[in-house]
This record gives sequence, C-alpha cells and structure tokens, in this order.
Amino acid sequence: MTYTGEVKVGGPADVHELADLMISKVAVGSMNNNAYLLRCRATDEQLLIDAAAEPQTLLNLIGDDGIASVVTTHRHGDHWGALAEVVAATGARTYAGALDAEGIPVATDVPLADGDTVRVGRVELTARHLVGHTPGSIALVYDDPHGHAHVFTGDCLFPGGVGNTHGDAEAFTSLLDDVQHSPRRHPRSGPAGR
Repeated sequence: MTYTGEVKVGGPADVHELADLMISKVAVGSMNNNAYLLRCRATDEQLLIDAAAEPQTLLNLIGDDGIASVVTTHRHGDHWGALAEVVAATGARTYAGALDAEGIPVATDVPLADGDTVRVGRVELTARHLVGHTPGSIALVYDDPHGHAHVFTGDCLFPGGVGNTHGDAEAFTSLLDDVQHSPRRHPRSGPAGR
C-alpha cells in the first residue's frame, strides 16, 4: 500500500516505511490534528509528536511497546490535549520548545532550542525553532540518509503556506522567513545547538 498521508479523525493511521524509521500518522480531535508515531526500525524505540487529543486513540497507536518520549511542537492546547494521559500511561519523557514549555500544563523534561537533537533509537531528529505561530514553536527534521528530509511542523506550515500568525504582520514575516531559511539562528532563539 502506498503512503498518502491522508488521514481523518476516526480512521486508520497511514504508515510510511522508510529504511531506518517507520512513521505512523493519525488524525485526532475536533480540530483534526495530526499526531505522528515514529519507530526506529533498528531498536523499536518509539517517539510521539503532538499528543493532541483522544488519548485512547494515541495509546492504541502506541501499542504495548510504549514510547520513550513525546515532543510537543507548540503550546496551543489542541497540540497537548492528551499529553497528561499519554505520559501517565507510558512514563514517556517530554520535550517542547524552550520558549513554549511554560505554556504547556505538563512539565517539559527537555526544553529544546534551535539545532538540538532528539533521538528515537538510532535515528536523530533536529529541532528547528520557528517564530511566529507561537514564540517557541519547533519543527522536527529527520534528514533521511537514504532519501529526502521529513519535517514535522506542528502548525507552522500548512498546505499552501505558513501557519496562522493571528493577523500579526511581524509574526507572519518572522515565520515565513524561518520556514524559508531554516536552518539558521533566529535572533530571538538563543544559541544554535548544544
């Protein structure tokens, strides 16, 4: 079966099998949010991106193998609505952009800055700070050594353009610039990498 990435709330996950990583995408909640489960093919370790809603749907996707970590792309409630339940059920370590961590009501174990690395088994993802949708939004980039890059953007990028900047022209310009020119260090994002 060919991966399309087209998912709908209440429907099955779509699975993209790469050489080193399996990506399962599911839609959850009234806002039709995407959640992604990444599984390292070498170690079977799993990482969830955006525990947005419907904790039971996410826990069913995760399965009995559990997850090592959950990354929240930004502080808006429609991206962490199931976070407390998923973390309580799995004991997963939490990650979020450093500038958005205080706006997420589940403690962030690892605050991320631009250029930081997040691991799932043997696979590395790079956090990219994208300013505009929220002050601390992050995207995760998997630079597949066997193909093209895969970017998990939360609400910073939608089909046809950048995400919502709530009518703020400066935020729009900042987000557009970050999306077009990342990786780079944004003047408000602090040091790149660790």
